[in-house]
Amino acid sequence: MIQRRTLLKTSAAAALAAPALSGLAQQGVTLKFHTFMAPQSNVWLNMHKAWMDKVEKDSGSRIKFEAYPAMQLGGTPVQLYDQARDGVVDIIWTLPGNTAGRFPRVEVFELPFMMSNAEATSKAYWEYVQTMAPDEFKDTQVIALHVHGPGVIHTAEKAVKNVGDMRGLKMRAPTRQVTKLMGALGATPVGMPLPQIPDALSKGTIQGCVIPWEVVPSVKVHELTKFHAEFDPAGGSLYTTTFVMAMNKNKYNALPPDLKKVIDANSGLATSAWLGKVQQNGDVAGRKAAADRGNNIFNVSATEAQEFRRRSRQIEVEWVEDMNKRGFDGRKLLETARSLIDKHTKGTKA
Repeated sequence: MIQRRTLLKTSAAAALAAPALSGLAQQGVTLKFHTFMAPQSNVWLNMHKAWMDKVEKDSGSRIKFEAYPAMQLGGTPVQLYDQARDGVVDIIWTLPGNTAGRFPRVEVFELPFMMSNAEATSKAYWEYVQTMAPDEFKDTQVIALHVHGPGVIHTAEKAVKNVGDMRGLKMRAPTRQVTKLMGALGATPVGMPLPQIPDALSKGTIQGCVIPWEVVPSVKVHELTKFHAEFDPAGGSLYTTTFVMAMNKNKYNALPPDLKKVIDANSGLATSAWLGKVQQNGDVAGRKAAADRGNNIFNVSATEAQEFRRRSRQIEVEWVEDMNKRGFDGRKLLETARSLIDKHTKGTKA
């Protein structure tokens, strides 16, 4: 009888302890994801939310997300990287170029006519940072690095068919290098974050902007402009923009080892390539939105594209000189980026 009571007590104690032990083994975490993209945008729906869903699934729901698009946690797009660095939020997605000159080595991918395929160039961008600029984002745990599809010129009242048509136009540009590009082409560059574009166009603060097709519907650019000029990617795209998805280092380091592995498995070259590919795939719907409104979509001829190239070449020279002044080998950085883009473009199916 005593043996039976002891056995029952032992069994009861084990039963009580089991959930506690199980809870310890199944410790979870909730991460705050913050960005400036609109909740209806292709980037938010098909990239950010898809990535979060995959991480949640891969972790057996032990990683969960509080998702905040459109700067819902406060601050401005310019402050996003520091929000991740300082632990205000856990994960961010933003443009390094929002803070002009702070991440200078990755600007090489934003130089004129560098890329044609976002998936391939995103792979190149990831590899370039690992090998040529490993300390560029040292304040955070980098999850992915990618670019968008070919940059397109959008104007409200005047079609752009050649370089001369750019003269005097007040054009919004996203980053330091693209701002310089607008100036080199004769436009009056106006730097501003993406969410400010609709208001600036409607008030006439700007007469046009340069953004990829995929983001056009989310900022109503197809409704606020009538003309669009695109370049044949075979000759290189007018420009692209770099992005970074980054996590607070302390939050990453505090994760249980198995959850760290889940984040790691959804980081790196393959994730960067996937983000670039999905973003460029969104160009189709964005272009259709403009076409469906009867907007004028103009394909810049190869001859005129050469003139755009000629006018923008000085930007590349200036960037190399700037890197040299900062103590880097600008020519080597440029040649490495070009070589990596070429390697990955040849290895990526269009």
